[in-house]
This record gives sequence, structure tokens and C-alpha cells, in this order.
Amino acid sequence: MSQEATGAPLEIIAASLRRERTRAGLSLTEVARRAGLAKSTLSQLESGTGNPSVETLWALGVALDVPFSRLVEPERPKVRVVRAGKGPTVFAEHSDYACTLLSACPTGARRDIYVVRGEPGTPRRSDPHMSGVVEHIVLCAGRARIGVMDDPEELLPGDYICYPGDVPHIFEALEPGTYGVEISEYI
Repeated sequence: MSQEATGAPLEIIAASLRRERTRAGLSLTEVARRAGLAKSTLSQLESGTGNPSVETLWALGVALDVPFSRLVEPERPKVRVVRAGKGPTVFAEHSDYACTLLSACPTGARRDIYVVRGEPGTPRRSDPHMSGVVEHIVLCAGRARIGVMDDPEELLPGDYICYPGDVPHIFEALEPGTYGVEISEYI
């Protein structure tokens, strides 16, 4: 039975193979070796000119550590909505501070996104996180002193700050209702 007769989605397979190989950070040569294929065969498949068998696609799925279905179905956009005031929230022990996770680090990325909220009073003092963490905050409402412990900056709504998260740092709300969006980047 020919590819055309079965409706095999060659352009989808080609795009999926390129996407998953890039996501895995592997070369054509390495994926071909892992799947037991010639590099030229994989190159043809990624360009949409190959004629993949079920066995070839299974071998590539194993080599890329992805399900077979991810190679033959079009990638669907993943829409995720977290309504205000919802989402997993963790509270500080010694200050009026809350951190709500909006998006955990997806495969291939090295960041998490949060909404952080604070109220005037005891500042949120953070010990250093793992080496290489960089924090980015855009203040949305209120007023706050944010940044490295020794030299924080005062921010107003719309202001942005970026600082190393692997040193002691602080979030001190100076007005009620202070909150911002934080991206923790893992370098």
C-alpha cells in the first residue's frame, strides 16, 4: 500500500522529526545511529521526501524518546489559562508574601513563571537559589523594593528588574496590593 493511499502525513512527519530532534538537542547523525538508520534516510524523512515504514517511525520514536503518535499527528497548540487568584500558591513563612506558579519549565525550556504578591510589613528575604538562576520581575501594581539583598531597587508599576537569584535577594512590598510577574530563568 502506498503512502498516498493511506494518507500518511509526510509533511507532518518531517516537521515532527525536525522539531523533536531539535528539542532533544541531537544531530542527524546521532538520531540515525540510535535508530539504526542511515543518516541519508533520516535526512530524507526530515525533508518530507522519504517513505517511512511503521518500523522506522517506531525506531525514531525510541531514539528521540517520544511516543509514536507525536511523530504522525500535527502538533496542536497548547493553550493554558490560569485565572486570576487561581493556580498553585505557596505562602512565605515570615512575611506576607505569596508565590503562584503560572507555568512550570516545559521540556526544552529552562524557566518558570509566577505571580508574586506582597503586603507591607516583613520583607520576603530569599536565600540563594541554585547556581545560575536569574530572576526577572515586572511590577504590575503597588510599589516594592526588589533585587539583591545589598542593593535592591524601588519599582513602580510597569518597571522591570533582572538580578541574580543565586545570591541573597529581597521582595519588600511598600504599598498594599503589590504584585508582579516573575520569571525564574535557569541558566
